[in-house]
Amino acid sequence: MMRWVLQVCLLLLLAACGGTTPALLPLKNTVAEDITGALYAQDFALTDHTGKPRKLADFRGKVVAIFFGYTHCPDVCPTTLYDFSQAMKLLGKDADRVQVLFVTLDPQRDTPKMLAQYVPAFNAKFLGLYASAADTASLAKSYQIYYRAQVADKSGDYSIDHSAFTYIYDAQGRLRLKMPFAEPATDIASDLRQLLR
Repeated sequence: MMRWVLQVCLLLLLAACGGTTPALLPLKNTVAEDITGALYAQDFALTDHTGKPRKLADFRGKVVAIFFGYTHCPDVCPTTLYDFSQAMKLLGKDADRVQVLFVTLDPQRDTPKMLAQYVPAFNAKFLGLYASAADTASLAKSYQIYYRAQVADKSGDYSIDHSAFTYIYDAQGRLRLKMPFAEPATDIASDLRQLLR
């Protein structure tokens, strides 16, 4: 009996001294891939479309969905933003505890003015984020985002091939989910609700 009491005391002492951190419970029945514990996509330093510098910690207390794309995108980007806007409607009042972020991979064309017109058109609370071309490339690498601009046509227009998933963080700023492209809004809302609990 005494040995058992000593073992319990030792475990409590280790926990109090910053021993092992308990693992997060896996998410259940998610559409997205559970990537809890991933060591990439940990933070960013960007500017939003209102000119305010932003970091992940600015949104602590909210579930954060972050997607990389560009405003001239013909399909993936508007579809993703639309799907998340519909998910926000399904969440009702809980949508106030979710922040959707759109990071441009095309800072040459996606000026703050362009982002301010494009991103909030899907939902007034969505934010467009940008950085210099060099910082964008560095951030994309740290987030494991693929992107590559195609050769411009005669008018100077070009498309960008890019990753089409969304990362989702819990309210404590921990990376939890990797949402694939074109998931129904009902499934997105379901996954977000699970993180809001």
